[in-house]
Amino acid sequence: MVVVDGKIGYTGGFGLADYWLGDGLHENQWRESNVRFEGPAVMALQAAFAAGWAEATGELLTGDVFFPARAFVPIPGGMDAGLLFTSPTTGSTPAERFLALTIAAPKKRLYITNSYFVPDDDFRRMLRRAAHRGVDVRVLTVGLKTDVKTTWLAGRHWYEELLKDGVRIYEYQPSMMHSKTIVVDGIWSTVGSMNFDNRSLAFNNESSLVVLDARFGAQMDSIFFADLKYSKEVKLDEFRSRPVWQKVLEFGAVMLSRLL
Repeated sequence: MVVVDGKIGYTGGFGLADYWLGDGLHENQWRESNVRFEGPAVMALQAAFAAGWAEATGELLTGDVFFPARAFVPIPGGMDAGLLFTSPTTGSTPAERFLALTIAAPKKRLYITNSYFVPDDDFRRMLRRAAHRGVDVRVLTVGLKTDVKTTWLAGRHWYEELLKDGVRIYEYQPSMMHSKTIVVDGIWSTVGSMNFDNRSLAFNNESSLVVLDARFGAQMDSIFFADLKYSKEVKLDEFRSRPVWQKVLEFGAVMLSRLL
């Protein structure tokens, strides 16, 4: 996350490294999705930073310098949006509850882009149920250019189960796919740092901008389908015929999925 003068916020999957200097279409130039925003949601992002700062240093950030009064005023003509900051808790986490509600919500379309896609039993069941009720469920994730082979293999272990029930899965080909976005029915969208794996949902602090707006949703749909042009759809029959040694690697990786 980045907050500038308590006025402008950025969140997404980006980091400060050369991976993010390219166009996402060449090797070692990661494909990323980030969002720049203004308005009251920036104050929630600032509060998330302040919480992390307090945890790390013991210092509380308060006052007009960090939380200027003008930043709490909605922007005329803006979109309905909020900042979701998730952190570890006992029981189900805010990240898990948010993801469950998001998967349960769509009536027509659910498009997920995520770099580390290792859904647990409950989330796989929810994705399959969505497909069963006629929702167009598509998942775009990383391919061979992944930076964490173990996580990719663990996610692939569950492909067949999802594909059999109508979930469509695509793997991005040109480079490392590092985006973390969801768009539901072209109106409910999220862009942030939250991955679709246990580590992110249960153990990490993550930030995501959630937006309820058809204009933003249409842009998200457009980006999703633009990425599919550079992706390979995983087909059930072809996937079933993969080598035995690959299945063994996937099984071994999934045994570590609670740590991934």
